[in-house]
Amino acid sequence: MKHSGNSTIQLSFVYVGTVVGAGFATGKEIVEFFLKFGPAGMLGILISGIMFTFLGSKMMIISRRIRAASYRELNIFLFGKTIGPVVNGFLLLILFGVTSVLLSGAGAIFKEQLHTSAHFGILLTIAICLLVLSRGINGLFGVNILVVPMLMLFTMIVFTDSFLFYEDLGSQFWVVDLEKSDVGWIVSAISYGAFNLSLAQAVLVPVASELESEKQIKAGAYLGGGILTVILLCSFLAMTTLPDTLFFDVPMAHVVQISSGSIHMIYLLIIFGEIFTSVIGNIYGMEKQIRKYVNINRIVIYCMILGIAYCISLVGYGKLLTAIYPLFGNVSIFFVLFLLFKKIPDNSVLK
Repeated sequence: MKHSGNSTIQLSFVYVGTVVGAGFATGKEIVEFFLKFGPAGMLGILISGIMFTFLGSKMMIISRRIRAASYRELNIFLFGKTIGPVVNGFLLLILFGVTSVLLSGAGAIFKEQLHTSAHFGILLTIAICLLVLSRGINGLFGVNILVVPMLMLFTMIVFTDSFLFYEDLGSQFWVVDLEKSDVGWIVSAISYGAFNLSLAQAVLVPVASELESEKQIKAGAYLGGGILTVILLCSFLAMTTLPDTLFFDVPMAHVVQISSGSIHMIYLLIIFGEIFTSVIGNIYGMEKQIRKYVNINRIVIYCMILGIAYCISLVGYGKLLTAIYPLFGNVSIFFVLFLLFKKIPDNSVLK
């Protein structure tokens, strides 16, 4: 990656691909953190977008200056040698939980949209993950460069067809409900940004060391953060046109089916691709951490991680996401606070 003239674009796509997981791509995550608060949720998206842009950049710059090989070194720098290992252990648990949600989300697509077995979808995802991860970091970059531009393109198509051409923009959704307009949307937005930043460090910390300069890091983080914000807003607005949005596991797929039926299958493939990119990103980060303690073949570690995640995923996608994401998001706020107030080390660290 150091020798590529497209490092900034590659980083931005990896950033987007890491954050856009099962909940984001399916729309379920957007509903839980933003849409249920009504119009105020759009302001929440802007808060999360600012966090992605500036705190994501700071996280990678710190990682590069302290020469962090994995999120383990970053958290020890942020929290100290006593609390840092505890945070690393907790993050490993979060990554296991989220990877389970991602696999379950893949199963939900096959069950709810394709009317086939959820287990088949999960096992297919695991098989493809092992195939791509066998190529190491090149596999991670390659998948994101393919999937993320397609997500951007088709999200704009769906937004145009479903929202801009929607006949009833004066629907009840846009009538501000006082119960939906309290400060809960602010906490939810910060929680969402914190949660995804804490997870993204598993991928972005080692990737930061692959870049030639901090200028590339900033440009990649700003571009990635901007793309994430736009996709969030477009998906949010598209789903406001779907009745009973809260009751679907894959609401974006239903929006596509209603407004842009001709691209329904293509969009399902893109949702699956985005779930897939987040799965391999999480597993890549977990393997880096586990290898610090157990010196065994990385493929064996991948199989162990996916085996445990598969067992947890059987609980069910909707239940897992609703229970795990908000809880981990609130806890992740502490990570963001430490990141926010921690001073970036001097460049002399690299000398």
